[in-house]
Amino acid sequence: MRNEHSAAEKIKEISGTNPLKCMKCGKCSATCPSFNEMDIKPHQFVSYVVNEDIEALVNSKSLWKCLSCFACVERCPRDVKPGKLIDAARQLVVREKGGDYLKADEIPALLDPELPQQLLVSAFRRYRR
Repeated sequence: MRNEHSAAEKIKEISGTNPLKCMKCGKCSATCPSFNEMDIKPHQFVSYVVNEDIEALVNSKSLWKCLSCFACVERCPRDVKPGKLIDAARQLVVREKGGDYLKADEIPALLDPELPQQLLVSAFRRYRR
């Protein structure tokens, strides 16, 4: 990420959430089924966005270990939605690699077996109508 500030702002914009509302109660991490697999836990992820440490986030294995189950979103008492921040960071990474805005009929032809399935689920959730 070239500009950490603009990357953090972009994550906030894509997710539509306000990470400053987080009170660090840890309920999101406590309910996360991938907790033991993550190097940065959901409640920590929110802090990384607030502190604009985006480089560490995009290089963490947590970005792709998240199941996008949104248990953290349901559990958060302040409506911070850590799962949506994680999805937004994934989208940012894919966009920087040039994977921006595919038409529906282009997806099967370009489907990469190495592409994390969570990314596809996130895209379907975000763009379903």
